[in-house]
Amino acid sequence: MNATPTRRVLLAGATGLVGGHLLQQLLADPGVSEVHVVGRRAPAIRHPMLKVHVVDFRRLPALPAVDEVYLALGTTIRQAGSQAAFRAIDLEANLAVARAAAAAGARRVGLVSAAGANARSTVFYSRVKGELEQALAELNLDTLVIARPSLLLGDRDGLGQPPRLGERLAMPLARLLAPVLPGAWRPVQARDVARALAVTTPRARGTALLSSGELIRAAAGH
Repeated sequence: MNATPTRRVLLAGATGLVGGHLLQQLLADPGVSEVHVVGRRAPAIRHPMLKVHVVDFRRLPALPAVDEVYLALGTTIRQAGSQAAFRAIDLEANLAVARAAAAAGARRVGLVSAAGANARSTVFYSRVKGELEQALAELNLDTLVIARPSLLLGDRDGLGQPPRLGERLAMPLARLLAPVLPGAWRPVQARDVARALAVTTPRARGTALLSSGELIRAAAGH
């Protein structure tokens, strides 16, 4: 007999590349009873377990009580329009959700970060990603799972997010070289990042860092 689903989860970034796959994973998880989505717009999907909260991340309301949180908010400097706007989404919005959810009782967080994240990096993108990881670590959670994918593969066109020129040039080469690339720099499917986070976050304790290679293995059940 199946156990009664009890885990209440919250997802920020459900309309993004990884977030869309995460939403599907969480809704299909037999251990999950509720999926709360927070975002500036509602996802297209409808489901009896899904509860949508359209919010302004600069003025978050009190969030519902949940057990775990998934942070998949992200953009590019080009899409955001400036470094400050990029930081407001990738760092400040994700952190605001984490803090509000922790205040409501959440003890486990799964984060979509990036390969090379480092709070001391001279590269702005990597530094912001690292600063978010560092800030989340300071929340003293029971579990913090950090996914650090390298080149993300997936259907960006379907989301109205065509790949950047550099990505278009890098994807064929990355696929060709994937077998010989170090694990941390292998290209990884967005759905594998989502599956690895959804599987690992409920089970892990402490802080777990998952590189691209580890994300691929976790998604495959290894």
